[in-house]
Amino acid sequence: MKKLLQVLNDFEKQAPLYLNNNKIVSEANVGWHIMHSCLVITSITEAIRKSDPSLYKKKFSWKAFFVLLFNKIPRGKAKAPSFTQPANEVSMDMVLQQIAEARKSAELLLTADKRHYFTHPIFGDLRLPTAIKILYVHTYHHEKIIRDILQ
Repeated sequence: MKKLLQVLNDFEKQAPLYLNNNKIVSEANVGWHIMHSCLVITSITEAIRKSDPSLYKKKFSWKAFFVLLFNKIPRGKAKAPSFTQPANEVSMDMVLQQIAEARKSAELLLTADKRHYFTHPIFGDLRLPTAIKILYVHTYHHEKIIRDILQ
């Protein structure tokens, strides 16, 4: 969890550069990547909190296994669900608000029951400890893209 919160701190430092873009690296600007990552944290936290542990279905996923093993998501291989895509117009206030909401959501996970889960569209049902790892890997993936945009 510390790593996830650290990436959110890094996002706060990068927020003033929200309009920066590098089309060679990504079609989206820095603000989009920050907001997308924060929307993912918020939506996954909500799904975990609302989940019923008795409905959890354990299923092995090679894709999840390799993402967690290497702490890396390959670039350009998946499309973000619409509810995790920021609006076209992004402002500094919107970016900072999303970071604050993501931080609150991440902190809520500290008190959540470890049996709660969320259903990932590719990896299947992921219990809280694994979900936190996936959140970190995903968020760090976007932080690396931001760093490449800013180089």
